[in-house]
Amino acid sequence: MRYVAGMPDTDLNITLGVEEEFFLVDPESRDLIADPDPAIFEACERASGPHSVVHEFLRSQIETNTKVCANFADLRQALTETRRIVIDAARQHKAAVIASSTHPFADWRVQLPTPKERYQRLAITLQEIRSLLVGSMHIHAGFGDPDSRIRVMTALRPHLPLLNALSASSPFSSGRETGFKSYRLNLLSVMPRFGLPPAFASRRDYETLLEGYQSLKFIEDGCELWWDLRPSPKYPTIELRICDICTNFDDALAVAAVYASLIRKLLRQDAEDALPPEPATGLIAENRWLAARYGVLAFFGDVALGERIDINDHLSALVEDLAEDAKALGCEAELRHSLTIIREGTGADRQLDHFRLRRLEGDSIESALRSVADLVIRETMDVT
Repeated sequence: MRYVAGMPDTDLNITLGVEEEFFLVDPESRDLIADPDPAIFEACERASGPHSVVHEFLRSQIETNTKVCANFADLRQALTETRRIVIDAARQHKAAVIASSTHPFADWRVQLPTPKERYQRLAITLQEIRSLLVGSMHIHAGFGDPDSRIRVMTALRPHLPLLNALSASSPFSSGRETGFKSYRLNLLSVMPRFGLPPAFASRRDYETLLEGYQSLKFIEDGCELWWDLRPSPKYPTIELRICDICTNFDDALAVAAVYASLIRKLLRQDAEDALPPEPATGLIAENRWLAARYGVLAFFGDVALGERIDINDHLSALVEDLAEDAKALGCEAELRHSLTIIREGTGADRQLDHFRLRRLEGDSIESALRSVADLVIRETMDVT
């Protein structure tokens, strides 16, 4: 049944879940551990409880998945638990964890893939995948019916650049400054079916495209649609995939709050057949590039205003616009923390500032990059 105006707020409920992909590092060298002790994963599995901890494509990575959360208090607790699970398990076995979407200096050529049939098949097909030394944060939101989820997903597309900018944590790659705040998006662009999702009007539109891919044997299932935002192939959710993993714990919750509040507002608008007009995909893509390049210093193109707008002004107006929905979801503080990210910077900004300071104070490039890794380890461990 589709939500219509006048129905109770229970029909606007949103469930949430977060996946985070961490790197395992050697506390001495600060480099990635190409073949970590399996006991780390075993300890995580024993402690996971209602959550799950799984292997990623590379053995040096570890992925956590929170349980399904009914509200923000639940999500904060769940994310606290999953981060502590991996941090504690790694510490027990003389390893450390970093929540950064690229490692400052690791060499992809020495990394080892996880021996799993699906990963082996993808490596053969995609070729470049072993060089994609990246981690992400994915946020699942469950709401509405299949058609409303698709309509809201399409309406979310113009907001994807902002969500990427707020999460940026990948300014380095292979020991160099890339010039980007979220270089992860550049690295992943070699993959097919990556980037902005198409604009769909209905679930049937999405299923028609999915069936076309499958009938031509391009993909096996929806798991191989690696868009920035997609209908989950496993759950009745819309999965946000554009974000870097947030080094700072509160930043991760702020991104989730912006995402959830946007969904609730758009769901209300959908009920009234009042979703905003869809900007041209090319203009959204331009803002997406600006977000990856400049992060919280970006000036986005605003179609409605017909001019460029400072991301701070853009977000300030959006936070005010979403206040009612954030209050209903119980994430007012988390939503307003997004403004703190703009003022104080993201994980990418802190990494770059630290690196440049160490260089000014006389550190070699190699020493400064190791110090960046230390910074990220410390920030990752600061879970409240």
